[in-house]
Amino acid sequence: MSLDLDYYRERLEGERARLEHALATVNHKGSLIDETGDLAIGADDHLADNATETFMRELDDGLGENTSHLLDAIEAALRRIDEGTFGTCEVCGGPIGEERLAAVPYATLCIEDKRARERT
Repeated sequence: MSLDLDYYRERLEGERARLEHALATVNHKGSLIDETGDLAIGADDHLADNATETFMRELDDGLGENTSHLLDAIEAALRRIDEGTFGTCEVCGGPIGEERLAAVPYATLCIEDKRARERT
């Protein structure tokens, strides 16, 4: 199997740029009061607003954590391209199918080993 490494590099770099932009929009720089501009945090008449802001911040934090993990996986895939190991399963050493790489270009396992890992 001969992979078009330039195609995968371009695709991974594009996804990295998209995720970095998304991560920048969910990073919080200040306190909840700083972000909302609401000096009355904690007042009874703002309880629902505060709950919504807190929920949204927690959601953003979860999305940010997931995005960071994806960025790590993308960086590792780009290193594998440079090292000449891209498209090789980390478990069995066999090729990762092109259909799998098309769906998940940062995949480290062939579909058989991925399924086996999910069963355990």
